[in-house]
Amino acid sequence: MRIDAHQHFWKFDPIRDSWITPEMAVIQRDFMPEHLEPLLKKNGIDGTVAVQASQTESETDFLIGLSEKHSFIKGIVGWVDLRSESVRERLAHYSKFPVVKGFRHVLQGEQQRDMMLSSSFLNGIAALKEFGYTYDILIFPDQIRFSADLAGRFPQQRFVIDHLAKPYIKRGEIDAWRTDIMEIAAHPNVYCKISGMVTEADWHHWKKDDFSRYMDVVTEAFGAERIMFGSDWPVCQVAASYAEVVEIVSEYYSTFPSHVPEQVFSGNAIDFYNLEK
Repeated sequence: MRIDAHQHFWKFDPIRDSWITPEMAVIQRDFMPEHLEPLLKKNGIDGTVAVQASQTESETDFLIGLSEKHSFIKGIVGWVDLRSESVRERLAHYSKFPVVKGFRHVLQGEQQRDMMLSSSFLNGIAALKEFGYTYDILIFPDQIRFSADLAGRFPQQRFVIDHLAKPYIKRGEIDAWRTDIMEIAAHPNVYCKISGMVTEADWHHWKKDDFSRYMDVVTEAFGAERIMFGSDWPVCQVAASYAEVVEIVSEYYSTFPSHVPEQVFSGNAIDFYNLEK
């Protein structure tokens, strides 16, 4: 079973979705399961992990509702307020829905860059392990070191970095990011999604070679056992089609032993998110 470990759905709301700027007009519309399913079939993808795109519990409920109607949605990464004193109560509520596999907070947008180390947030992360939930780390490169600290404090908690921590691919910067990625990858409880690369590149003039050295780094850092493919659809469409995103990663791993692409496109996501086959 081939898995896309990172994609989104939404009914476009210009106020709620103000992060979708005018230059991203191509995704200023609804994106629902019926739009994605033909793309999955065409590209040999059997199931997905749908990830929250807005920070409300209604978003989590929205994704649960979609999963009940579309069996290809194998898992959900939702949102709860991890800083809330009632976080355990909310996690207990969502534990009634097996499709909910983990949670995410948009740390990349927080003014306090080390917010993940605040006492209230740490309390929320501690609660995740009690319910068997994963945590998706959505950050920019300046936050990798704080996230490494976070991972070190919770060695039994499963973390996964979204979008390679968004390296500055368009500017070709890699050295500082590589150093920090190696540091966080030293924590065996941290995985990495090979996702979101095209949106960090030159949207209109990227080449496949632009991504190879970044994939070199995460493959060396995390090993074949802790990396997984994600399309970041529909956000990827500002720069590339679904097929192009799949092709970038498929071609890169085509020269590796056969078990490696199998892990990247299947086994690692299934194991990390405990997906039903």
